Amino acid sequence: MKIVVLDGYSINPGDLSWDRLALLGDLTVHDRTPKVEALSRIGQAEIALTNKTVLSAETLTQAPNLKYVGVLATGYNIVDVRAAAAKGIVVANVPSYGTEAVAQFAIALMLELCHHVGLHSRLVAEGRWEKNLDYSFWETPLVELVGKVLGVIGFGRIGRQTAKIARALGMRVVAHTPHPEPEDADLAEFVSLDRLLSDSDVITLHCPLTPSTEGIINKANLAKMKKGVLIVNNSRGQLVVEEDLAAALESGQVQAAAVDVVSAEPIRSDNPLLKAKNCLITPHISWAPKETRQRLLNTAIDNVEAFLKGAPANVIKG
Repeated sequence: MKIVVLDGYSINPGDLSWDRLALLGDLTVHDRTPKVEALSRIGQAEIALTNKTVLSAETLTQAPNLKYVGVLATGYNIVDVRAAAAKGIVVANVPSYGTEAVAQFAIALMLELCHHVGLHSRLVAEGRWEKNLDYSFWETPLVELVGKVLGVIGFGRIGRQTAKIARALGMRVVAHTPHPEPEDADLAEFVSLDRLLSDSDVITLHCPLTPSTEGIINKANLAKMKKGVLIVNNSRGQLVVEEDLAAALESGQVQAAAVDVVSAEPIRSDNPLLKAKNCLITPHISWAPKETRQRLLNTAIDNVEAFLKGAPANVIKG
């Protein structure tokens, strides 16, 4: 059984082990694979694992022995699942591995917007404190979260976990989701999108990218928010119309924003958020703690084992 990992570096830059996967077949691991080389890299393999390498219909239909595609992620839009199904190729993903880490990172971004810990540490290192006339100084407004309203757009696993942490910080949580669960009523008050936008002091995004959510943070919705709102996005970059958010930051309608995702990744030099005032950008690392990546890898290998046993798990329907 030939197994190929097309782009293993992002999940495992060297601090995890492929040994368990290697026990299941003749394993080849590539750090990265350009789309144009995907077919040649798959070669005669029966099993291919991919994180971001695109597997198009053309690639899938021409791979002579391919029987299984494992997506090393939750999102699977990089694989043409209809073409795979038509050829009898099983496609499986890892539906839940980063709930705790992504929620933790959302809160970390929110806290950084409130306290600017990194900025003040740098100012101390630059000598600002030792030269200060007073025992204390702060360069930016500091925000206490107790009693503030957190608006959570999307209330799946990550939205719920974020709400739990926010409540522990003393925040009141409102949420907007198409299908609220009755058992979540103790975590959040479910409201309309307009109500969430108008009531929230902080807004955090945890919804999937769909036609109804794409560009949900746009000029019209930004105008409905409280002046001075904080916005956090570590879900999908395309949820935000970046030029609209940049303009709202410049005008002060939005006091500050923190994003771990952008519309095109890696970020491009012309992204308007790069020059926007009070905008914190991190390079899509919410999912990347070692513990989280190990959980992802373990589940991906579990999926391969299940397939080999004739009982595939976490299958994506074409």
